[in-house]
Amino acid sequence: MPRTTTMTVRVSGALSEFIAANVGEDGAYENVSEYIRDLIRRDKERAEREAFDRLKAELNRAFAAPEESYKPLTAADVIARNRT
Repeated sequence: MPRTTTMTVRVSGALSEFIAANVGEDGAYENVSEYIRDLIRRDKERAEREAFDRLKAELNRAFAAPEESYKPLTAADVIARNRT
C-alpha cells in the first residue's frame, strides 16, 4: 500500500495569489492538494525526461565513436567504473 505523507507549505504574496487563481471555481484544479500533486508529477516527468535525454546523448556519442576506440570490458570492469 502506498505511503501518504502530509506536508505543510507556507506560500504568500504573488505565489499565493497565483495558486488561488488556479484552484476553485475559476481554476483548473478543485483544491490546492490536487494542484500541488500535478506540479510534482510534471516535475518528476521532466526530471525523468532529462535523465533519458542525457542517456540518449551518451549513447549517441558512444555509437559515433570510431570502432578502433572500443575496448572489451567485463561486467566487473563496468561495475568498477560506475562506482567512481
